Amino acid sequence: MGLDSKKDVHLDGSSAGSVSRLEILEGPSGRRVRSEAERARIAAESLLPGAQVSEVARKHGATRWQVYDWRRRLRQRGMLPPCEASPSTFAPLVVEDALEGVR
Repeated sequence: MGLDSKKDVHLDGSSAGSVSRLEILEGPSGRRVRSEAERARIAAESLLPGAQVSEVARKHGATRWQVYDWRRRLRQRGMLPPCEASPSTFAPLVVEDALEGVR
């Protein structure tokens, strides 16, 4: 068998028989551990005007779902302002009688 990258385990032996040797590789798992301050900085950067969450996440080697989760957790702790929807803006409706100018 080969190297199973998800479990970092190398198996020697056939797939049908028993395993003759099991090797566990130690070291970094590929997961990045970020400090609370780094998460807050990335979340705040994603809230800047014109920023796109996916671009900010990609820039920092994270996923957009992680950034959304960090923002949610920071809001729950009161470290970010609550999410406010932008006020809706409407154009005024002007109704004119089309026949007034014809007569």
